[in-house]
Amino acid sequence: MVRPSLRKRALTLGLVTLAVGLVLACPIGLAASSEGGGAGLLLVIPVVMLVFAVPVGLQLWLVSSGGPVLALGPAGLWIKTRPTRGQAIWLPWEAVERVYLRRWGLEKMLCVKPRDPRVGSGLGAFTALDSGMQQAFFGTGFTATVNHADRNEDEIMRAVAGYAAGRCRVG
Repeated sequence: MVRPSLRKRALTLGLVTLAVGLVLACPIGLAASSEGGGAGLLLVIPVVMLVFAVPVGLQLWLVSSGGPVLALGPAGLWIKTRPTRGQAIWLPWEAVERVYLRRWGLEKMLCVKPRDPRVGSGLGAFTALDSGMQQAFFGTGFTATVNHADRNEDEIMRAVAGYAAGRCRVG
């Protein structure tokens, strides 16, 4: 079973938020120091950081609190159908065409492509919207985080290859 790692995700999102905050704060600080007495302008920096911290915190909670993202067994796998809180779908190994890794930005995902493209079509409107975005970025609507998981990538891929036992392409 693979669960999202709150610690890894928080570290990544915290560093991104800090970098964005610094990129925005440096010009504000330079402007305040060059004008002389622009201390009021420096108050903008914590406000900007707060504006970024609130949505980042919400994103962190949504992605990390929805339970396991992947569960493997000899008969098949359960994989989350939405990147945020939501349901999972059962796919027997015989219904899986390919399992592969794909990176987009800071996110590295394990992608599961079913043999039948209609799999998962009746899971609801919000899932269809999320799945469509994942399809555009990763080539499939069934993905699980690898770099923000509680297990490392090698361990996950060894388990996938072992349980798949040649019934689908892995890699």
